Amino acid sequence: MPGLLTAAELVPAWTALANGRPEEALRRIGPEPATRPERLAWAAAELGRQPVTDDHVRAAEQVVTALAQGDDEIGAQAEYLRARLYQLHYATPDPARATELFLALADRRPQSHWAQLGLVKLAMMRIYAPPGPPSADRLAPAEALLARIHEPQLQRDLHLQIGQAGVALGLPTRRFLPHFVAADRLGGLTGAALEDLIVQIGTLSFRAGEYPQAREYFERYLREYPTNIRAYAVTRLLERTRRGLAGEAAP
Repeated sequence: MPGLLTAAELVPAWTALANGRPEEALRRIGPEPATRPERLAWAAAELGRQPVTDDHVRAAEQVVTALAQGDDEIGAQAEYLRARLYQLHYATPDPARATELFLALADRRPQSHWAQLGLVKLAMMRIYAPPGPPSADRLAPAEALLARIHEPQLQRDLHLQIGQAGVALGLPTRRFLPHFVAADRLGGLTGAALEDLIVQIGTLSFRAGEYPQAREYFERYLREYPTNIRAYAVTRLLERTRRGLAGEAAP
């Protein structure tokens, strides 16, 4: 049929949307999206159309709600997007409704990447925007979702975010440090992100008195980044760590 766009033909529209140009994306899709991929792209672009209003969000929700009835990849993406509407797109977010939709997606399509990603978003909501009074242990509700996430990259990302939440919330180091270590062991980080993580684990381990682990990460850093500008500071920390291991004072 004339006017129908293939998945490849929709790439420029998604690219425009990713680059913050929703109006361009809408022009590329056209005024009457017909196929499921076109309608999903239209709904995503509609969310950013200026001026951003709840009317636009409701129009997008009507489309993704219909698309979510399908058992294909588009359906999973639509379900995820619908939950995100209530998490952050409506002028007044509804965390309880977003939680309900993320959990429904995970129950219906547990193997879907979008369900897995939704659980990561839900975990962060449970730390920073819990429904009702926050629990005494702010990390525990997010940790409970880790068992439902089987994609290593998403497991790693959630461990990192839980660890960073522990830092931001000023929790005891030993409470969140294992999450940084778990993220490192899951692997996949490269470049500056990996370098920063190695230093962070070493430094936090040193501060927590976990000297064997601190030594492991400081020595690893010096092996892998011997000429980096931070190598001198890490060398000094390693010296202090070795004194700690020897039972000497580690100022």
